[in-house]
Amino acid sequence: MESQAKQKFILMSPRKIRRVINEVRGKKVLDAYNILRFMRYRAAGVVLKKLVDATNNAQVKYGLKPEELVISQIYADEGPAYRRFKPRAQGRVYKREKPTSHLTVCVAKKQEVK
Repeated sequence: MESQAKQKFILMSPRKIRRVINEVRGKKVLDAYNILRFMRYRAAGVVLKKLVDATNNAQVKYGLKPEELVISQIYADEGPAYRRFKPRAQGRVYKREKPTSHLTVCVAKKQEVK
């Protein structure tokens, strides 16, 4: 009984999200809530929102309480980069890429974690 929540096309690089998710991987859901609430990174708010969604999915689908859940999988993949151009001196242009990410959070019951 594993439930998940996904968010795609987050306007943030996967590297910045990974430094947050590495702190909560494999932890109990309630411990992860407390860790993410007090982190100062902007990515912590995005991860916290998806963790709440995954927990709510487990509650609705399987009737599991947050105390019974553990983060079984959490990962951030690279999405497509938005390409923008910035005008520079003498008619030149510099290319800027805005990276995006895809975040997946899976929670499962404590005994079922592999």
